[in-house]
Amino acid sequence: MTTNQYLRIAGAALNQTPFDWNNNRKNILDAIQQAKEEKIKILCLPELCITGYGCEDVFLSEWLPEKAMKELFSILPFCTDIIVSIGLPVRFDGLLYNCACLIENEKVLGFTAKQFLANDGVHYEPRWFNAWPAELIEEITISETQYKIGDVLYEVEGIKIGFEICEDAWRPQRPGIRHQQKGANLILNPSASHFAFNKSIIRYDLVIGGSKRFDCTYIYADLLGNEAGRMIYDGEVLIAHRGKLIQRNDRLSFKNVNLVYADINFQSGETSLTPLVHDDLDKEYEFWEATSLGLFDYMRKSKSKGFVLSLSGGADSSACAVMVCEMVKKGLKELGVKEFISKGGIDNLINTETIITLSFEEQVKRIMNKILVCAYQGTVNSGEATFQSAEKLCKSIGATFYHWPVDEEVESYKGKIEKAIGRKLSWETDDITLQNIQARSRSPIIWMLANINHSLLITTSNRSEGDVGYATMDGDTSGSIAPIAGVDKHFIRSWLLWAEKKMGQSGLRFVNALTPTAELRPLERTQTDEKDLMPYSILVEIERLAIKERLSPKIVFTKLKEKKLEDSELLKLHIKKFYQLWTRNQWKRERLAPSFHIDDFNVDPRSWCRFPILSGGFEEELRELYND
Repeated sequence: MTTNQYLRIAGAALNQTPFDWNNNRKNILDAIQQAKEEKIKILCLPELCITGYGCEDVFLSEWLPEKAMKELFSILPFCTDIIVSIGLPVRFDGLLYNCACLIENEKVLGFTAKQFLANDGVHYEPRWFNAWPAELIEEITISETQYKIGDVLYEVEGIKIGFEICEDAWRPQRPGIRHQQKGANLILNPSASHFAFNKSIIRYDLVIGGSKRFDCTYIYADLLGNEAGRMIYDGEVLIAHRGKLIQRNDRLSFKNVNLVYADINFQSGETSLTPLVHDDLDKEYEFWEATSLGLFDYMRKSKSKGFVLSLSGGADSSACAVMVCEMVKKGLKELGVKEFISKGGIDNLINTETIITLSFEEQVKRIMNKILVCAYQGTVNSGEATFQSAEKLCKSIGATFYHWPVDEEVESYKGKIEKAIGRKLSWETDDITLQNIQARSRSPIIWMLANINHSLLITTSNRSEGDVGYATMDGDTSGSIAPIAGVDKHFIRSWLLWAEKKMGQSGLRFVNALTPTAELRPLERTQTDEKDLMPYSILVEIERLAIKERLSPKIVFTKLKEKKLEDSELLKLHIKKFYQLWTRNQWKRERLAPSFHIDDFNVDPRSWCRFPILSGGFEEELRELYND
């Protein structure tokens, strides 16, 4: 490389699926081809992009790493005149390592192994992988050829390249420190970093701050999309140089490959000046983009033909309905109508030629009419306001709308049990029973609709309900996917107001005028969710300290008392209620439908929060709260 020569470097986000070899290979080859067309010399692809990151215990098999290695070598012939980093699991001396392979012009230069394994929150990497010791370099034999493996520093095109693989960059003794000491000019960070609110801000510090601290150029490339069901990867690609962000891509894209590049003169330190893509980090905007992408990938990767929703007219179900609509809008804008329909696997539902000439708004409604079916299932306890809310929302977004009463089913169940036990049920003695049977009576028929349409049944539970078990098992919790279970009710209500104003969802004005209620008690009893539980603004404060921070009831009280949110005795009562309901309802959380990890914590025991089904129930800790 001469003094005046610029080197074009890039990162690409890929939408991969666990051991979907054809999809994963195609995306890798498409990224390499795009890079070559753009005359890119160095390309960084995401962590474990050959297999996918979410293979779970299949990583423990013998065949998966073997197959991944064969896939890697099948890709080599396509790597002419380019340097590419590709992630895969590698078995060495009987142990499995998370590696990045660096390829130059069809030749493997070596394998860098991850040194720090993520083992908190949603991550359980030590279950499958081993951490590689710093400074250690070994030889691995593949098809009678030896390659370097371990803490490898590479020299190509007159520059030195080091790796930090995802979690490596999040630790105080990150490998970049040693790479700088050894003269590294470029650090590549192939990642599988799941989406969470405001996470990009932390990444900026690691990437931009790392490039300044190590006086180098830094490329960060993340996975993209709903890879395995629960985690959504935002596909962020960042290129930084000596403390300055010089390029980034558009996060949470519906594309399979999302590549961005920059030109660097590694001799002079000069970089090309290119305007940065705008990135909106507002929480409401991130929720819209992440959930839209999560739903689209869940639908197409599960080979489903859309969604079915029991639409109550309340906040939660309305948020789910609107999110499907926003999924269609975002997909059409980014992919176009032909690719959206084809990629979504809904070709048999919609004839592209019949809608391609229509206006954007009409295209959205025509597609929505086919892929979202809603049903309002009322009882004598349902109000006219919620029916109007549901009907008008469906009309505004174009979804198919049905409505029917379930009183006959409720009375049938009620009559059978009354005959069996020899007495009448009443609201004074059987409140929960009478509420739950209404919710459960709705489940079988809405499942029928989902089966008929080969669709995913959306369950509308939010995190606040998950906290305290404010949901009916086999009733409103029935479903294939719970898209809002990772966020609290307080946020959902504010997001609906935002969506009405900022996203033009005028049909939300009806639900935004309502007070949240389950509508399971007689109307004269004026049931509301917050009356049953506590104000959602209080609940969200307690849950963050109790669940996210794992604090005791007494410490939660001490911290919240300082905020003067409500009277101290009432606050104690709400804290006690929260802990008692939280403890009692773990069995419900174990049975919730798969949900998206959206916030920095959730209550899904299969991804973030493990809690015993049986426990002491914080009895002693709650006594301490009142003995203060």
